[in-house]
Amino acid sequence: MATEEPPESPGTALQISDWRVFDPLELPPTLAGALDAFREHGYHGTSVRDIARRVGVTVPALYYHHENKQAMLVALLERAMGEVLARVRLADAEGEGRVLERFANVTECVVLDMTHRVATAGLDAELRYLEPANRKRYAALRKELEEVVLGILEQGVTQGLFEVDHAPDTARALLGMWQAVATWYHDGGPLAPQEIADRYVAISLRTVGARVRPAPRPR
Repeated sequence: MATEEPPESPGTALQISDWRVFDPLELPPTLAGALDAFREHGYHGTSVRDIARRVGVTVPALYYHHENKQAMLVALLERAMGEVLARVRLADAEGEGRVLERFANVTECVVLDMTHRVATAGLDAELRYLEPANRKRYAALRKELEEVVLGILEQGVTQGLFEVDHAPDTARALLGMWQAVATWYHDGGPLAPQEIADRYVAISLRTVGARVRPAPRPR
């Protein structure tokens, strides 16, 4: 029988020193089984019994670690968003207050996450199944990410570097564009994650009307 400790709070155990480096995704057995099932059948089409079978435990044993199927989805979503936020904060800080570098870094960071973590990033489509309290908590995490992007846009407009009519709408549009990468990316495609991220940085800079471009970083 597979055993595991209860999952940790999202993001608390993440040890990220370089936001561009992605180690293989490590999940407790029950969450790994749930992720596979959700990707194959969708949340609604997945049964707790199916997850238990994949993990090699009984249904009661599964409930020892997670209250129900919803709790497993919440744990996966919050784990994924916790990692995005941790990486974005590092990417933003690396810009050292320079708007163009901050914007380029955060764009690159989110798109890299969507490709390297496509399995968990794709779960965002299952938000419609979250209960109100869970949806509210997850929405707060997404709002944190949006606030980072919004802050960069507002600084860029103030400094005359960006031409944006409505910064909040633009922030949401950018995030939607970046996160949509997870809906079509797959390993073995014609472009590597870094190539996709570089292209999206260029697209995003044009979207905000950037009048200059950040200096290319050494490869």
